[in-house]
Amino acid sequence: MDSVEENKLRLQVFMSRSGVASRRKCEKLITDGFVTVNGEIITEMGFRVSNKDIITFKGQIIHQTKKKIYLALNKPPLYLCSNSDPQDRKLAIDLIKNDFQDRLYNVGRLDYLSTGLIFFTNDGTFTKIVAHPSSGIEKEYIVESKQIIEEKYLLEFMKGVTIEGEKYKLHSYKYKTKYKVKLILLEGKNREIRRFFKSRNLKIKKLHRVKIGIVELENIPSGSYRYLTEKEINWFLKKSRGESKK
Repeated sequence: MDSVEENKLRLQVFMSRSGVASRRKCEKLITDGFVTVNGEIITEMGFRVSNKDIITFKGQIIHQTKKKIYLALNKPPLYLCSNSDPQDRKLAIDLIKNDFQDRLYNVGRLDYLSTGLIFFTNDGTFTKIVAHPSSGIEKEYIVESKQIIEEKYLLEFMKGVTIEGEKYKLHSYKYKTKYKVKLILLEGKNREIRRFFKSRNLKIKKLHRVKIGIVELENIPSGSYRYLTEKEINWFLKKSRGESKK
């Protein structure tokens, strides 16, 4: 095998290293027909590419990123965690994109009304580790309700509940007041807290994420960001090898 062939990567690996998404997500993007190589749509797994190939995702040329970027953003309300929106709503990425030439992606989501800590990166491996339930990374939220949050509901949440066919489970909780609680999730499915509260006729006044793993939101003003420290980055990356400890 010649050196050019040896240097080729599977397309989903190339995309992940370009910061598009995790490898698993990239595989779906390929099969869904969003990726071209040298002008041809590729939908097969295992297709290999090199830096000499012209690879596009949704019409935009992508390149392997040399420098990895890891950011913690304090998302304000009324910002969407997406790279586009047909309704032309404000995007969280807009708060940082002018500062970086690299294409960055949010790690997981906070819904439109929710606020607080969210990561942005161009490292697909990091994205997969933080987002995947098997990593067991705690996500901490402060939730305020317009009604008294009865403990019986939180105990139900901890045992696990099924809502519209989806299973949700709370890891732990702590009362701040009878209207305000700290909730910790290990998975954090889409709109999980909001769907649970709605199922118990509890109206959420504020939903604010304050911590992911060892990274805390404190001292980051709303709408601003900071770089993750080397210690923080390594803590997450070691999760994939089961090395990090709380």
